[in-house]
Formats: sequence, structure tokens, C-alpha cells
Amino acid sequence: MYRERNSTADRALDILGLFAPGRLNISGSQVAEELSVAKSTAYRYLQSLTAAHYLEEDPAGGYRLGLKVLELSRLARASYGLSQVALPVMRELSRATDETALLTRRSGARAVCLEKEEPFEHRVRLSYERGSALPLNAGASALVVLAWEDADVVSELLTESRLQQYTNATITSESALVERLAEIRSVGYVVGRGELDADAIGVAAPIRDDRERVVAGISVVAVRSRIPEARIPEVVRQVRDAADRISELVALTAQ
Repeated sequence: MYRERNSTADRALDILGLFAPGRLNISGSQVAEELSVAKSTAYRYLQSLTAAHYLEEDPAGGYRLGLKVLELSRLARASYGLSQVALPVMRELSRATDETALLTRRSGARAVCLEKEEPFEHRVRLSYERGSALPLNAGASALVVLAWEDADVVSELLTESRLQQYTNATITSESALVERLAEIRSVGYVVGRGELDADAIGVAAPIRDDRERVVAGISVVAVRSRIPEARIPEVVRQVRDAADRISELVALTAQ
């Protein structure tokens, strides 16, 4: 029920709040009833909102949301950066898997850890920290941001950077790394086993923008004993679902 308030702005916000997925059109009579005001008063509010382009008259009758609302929606979405968009999904992923979730992005010849979400329990000490720069040739979190780069870019990066070995599983051959990247693109995700930290396992998937370009990666990293081979398909699904959700949100912010 409408609560009496004095501000005309409050009344305007209440009218805009009447719209919902199942209610895309409102009439003057509905506004008068919902706000407990006279019909003449309701129409005065509606006319003010229409003049300011927050509403517009629906050819089928009544009023619908106007172009000003669409413009504000676009500006609101544009105000959210990648981290802001990704963090809520990362928290859900970390809780669902009970493991650490990472958001990574390429910066030159390194992969930068933008965000890290850890479960309340099972926090582990690994090489992945917020703000740290990771080698592009080691670990799922890094490989996922390199796999979809143009071949010329990959070649240039590998020419500029020495492929350093961190564990016995680290790829240090350029040809082997190119082959690994092709395999990653083919399956659509990465599973890394002990390539940067010998005791770690990582599962990563790409995040895409509105033009389907890979702009970042999301991953789950854990001690290898916590994700046995039988559990990997489930974690892959969870990570890919999270990547798809973030990609949808990233695309929305660009509209």
C-alpha cells in the first residue's frame, strides 16, 4: 500500500516502481488506485514523467517506460567494471566448489590476477594473489587468457618472453605450448595440473565481451588432493557456467 509522503519526486519514483516484468504498461486509473490519489492528480504525475521522457504514451493505451529510462539503464550498466560484474559470480563459484576462485586478465607477457575469492575454510597458500603477475605458460589461470589470442600475438609474446620452468609439469617448449593452446580452444576450457605450483590444480574458462572476444578468464584453484579426477567434470561445468554468466553481464555493460 502507498505510504503518504510529501515529495513529488517520491510520487514519481513510486509510479516508476509500478512497472515489473509482468506489468509493462500502466494506466492513469491504476496509478490513482495504487497511490491513493485522485485520477486528475495521477494524470498530472504521468504527464510530468512523459514530458521528461521517463514515460511515453503506449499506442495500445496507457503508459510505458520511455527512452530516458533506457538511457539511464545503459549508463548504469556502463558504470560497472569487469571486477564489479565478476565478483558476485566468483563468490557463488567459490561457495559452490568450496575452493578459491580467480579472475585473470592478460597484461603484456603476463597474466594478472585481478580478483580472488576464497571459501571460509580450505584457504591454501598458492602463487595466486590479487594483483600478482603470473607467467603465461604455466597454470590454467594464465593459459586461458592466452589461448584465444591471435597467432601473431602469441608468437610475438613467446619471442619476447623466456618460457621459465616452475615445476616438472611446466611447458617450456614453444611448439608444445602452441599445441596446448590449440587443444584448449578446441575443448573450450583449461585443466592445469601442477604447472605453476606442484601441489595445485586449476580449472579455467574464458570470459567474452559483447563481440565474442576473450577479455579475461575465471578459474578455480585448489590443492590437487581436493579435486580428484572424478570430480573434474563437475568443476569444469561450474567454472564454464560462471564464465558464461560473467560474459553475459560484460556484454550488457557494453550496450
